[in-house]
Amino acid sequence: MKKLNTSPLSGMQELLPTEQAIFDQLKNNISDVYHHYGFLSIETPIIERTDILLAKAGGDTEKQIYMVSKTDESSDSADQALRFDHTVPLARYIVEHNNDLAFPFQVTQINRNFRGERAQRGRFREFYQCDADIIGRDKLPIAYDAKVISCIYAALKTFNLPRMIIRISNRKVLAGFLRALGLSEKATQISGIIDHAEKIPEEKSRAALYELGLNDDQVNQICAFMFTKGSFEEVETKLREILGDLTAVQEGLDELKEVTSILEAEKTGNFIIDFMIIRGLDYYTGTVFETMLEDYREIGSIASGGRYENLASNFTDQKFPGVGGSIGLTRLFFILREHNLINISVNSPVDYVILPLSANEYEASFELANSLREKGKTVDVDLTDRKLGDRFNRAGKIADFAIVVGSNEVINQKYLAKNLKTGETTEL
Repeated sequence: MKKLNTSPLSGMQELLPTEQAIFDQLKNNISDVYHHYGFLSIETPIIERTDILLAKAGGDTEKQIYMVSKTDESSDSADQALRFDHTVPLARYIVEHNNDLAFPFQVTQINRNFRGERAQRGRFREFYQCDADIIGRDKLPIAYDAKVISCIYAALKTFNLPRMIIRISNRKVLAGFLRALGLSEKATQISGIIDHAEKIPEEKSRAALYELGLNDDQVNQICAFMFTKGSFEEVETKLREILGDLTAVQEGLDELKEVTSILEAEKTGNFIIDFMIIRGLDYYTGTVFETMLEDYREIGSIASGGRYENLASNFTDQKFPGVGGSIGLTRLFFILREHNLINISVNSPVDYVILPLSANEYEASFELANSLREKGKTVDVDLTDRKLGDRFNRAGKIADFAIVVGSNEVINQKYLAKNLKTGETTEL
């Protein structure tokens, strides 16, 4: 009988070894792709100063942040908190180390973040994010937006997922569109309505727009805008039909054209321009994107990101524009497992379990284990005195092969490895 509640805290992921092996393989696959695309690894501290984390925060971030406290009242720990994403700490990192970095700085961070969201199924408070960012000094060509999108898509392809689609937009198009309608002052509220429009009936979106005081023409134009999607030529034609003059949205359209042209040249998967994509975080200023599974849209975005021009503006007068994308691995792993969409197999956590029959065979068992480890194999030596059948049962749960080491094997220096899945034996 348990004396204390030993279940993990709500919103914290805890996996069995076989599940952890799959999770780790997915994480390693993402890391490998990022590195093949030229991204360098860093780790920023899990604990940051609170004023750093909240400098560019919006919405309910302050309510979700985990503050760090200690019993020592003389400590300054009240001004510290657990990071809730990688991007804000990255901005601090860039400012702190910019004289030692080569720009454009291509960087990846794959680690845990913490967010005190309301506990619910599939929403985690401790979670892995796999970020890939490119930071420039003073300026960063729009072509790098396409590079990040292509890299994120390539990493997701290692999951062997069903049909994926990249949905791309540009915040400058929306800003210019609302400016042309004389609605710039209500841009934040309208952006929020568009951002949620896909999850609710169109009538509710229209009602929300009317509540802002918009007239019929404005509501009809915004609804026509947010349902616009397709190739660059298709969305450009649709915008011309809605606005007539494209001057107000031309900068955003030019950036969209450049990004999608590069993706076409790179043959980067299936993508579409979709003005329903807004991205809620305040620091996105240009390109924004989300990646979805076409046959499982109820899952939502499985990776997202965008361009940010002024993220470090709270820390320095220097300009460090950037673009980044992130795969929320913990939530994605949970969702894919729920839908039986993880099409990846991994070896058992251990290659070989060696079973010495008595203490007399320990020395030979250790020598065999070391020789196998030198060949890159993972090896466990079982030193229990349980029945051999029980030891085989344990080995079958953690390893691919078992090797019995008795006096005959030591004398003859011949060892047989038993495949714990097929029962076949092979001589080492």
